[in-house]
Amino acid sequence: MKLDELTIGEAKQLAALFASGTAQTVHPAVGKYVVIRTYSAGIHAGVLAAANGKEVTLTDSRRIWSWTGALSCSEIAMHGITGGKFGVAVDIQYITEAIEIIPARAEAEKCLRNFK
Repeated sequence: MKLDELTIGEAKQLAALFASGTAQTVHPAVGKYVVIRTYSAGIHAGVLAAANGKEVTLTDSRRIWSWTGALSCSEIAMHGITGGKFGVAVDIQYITEAIEIIPARAEAEKCLRNFK
């Protein structure tokens, strides 16, 4: 993260972290489009707004119910998918029990955001 390139949202997150008197580490994927695998709530794709241990907040988030064209979450994040079922995008989603956070490549992000 480059301080000169912070978005307003990122600056607010930093201010909130220091306001409590105890700084927390900001996850390196905050602000990036990611694929999340959870313990019991499936696979999600969206922009990582915050991460604190196993709790994550996604914006512009979609649940991936099923997919074809990728063997694993890693492949989904690298290349996208060729078919499957997606839930509707939600503005913000709070997820507990996240066990993987995988930043998506640009080609995968385009595929996942535009998948019908």
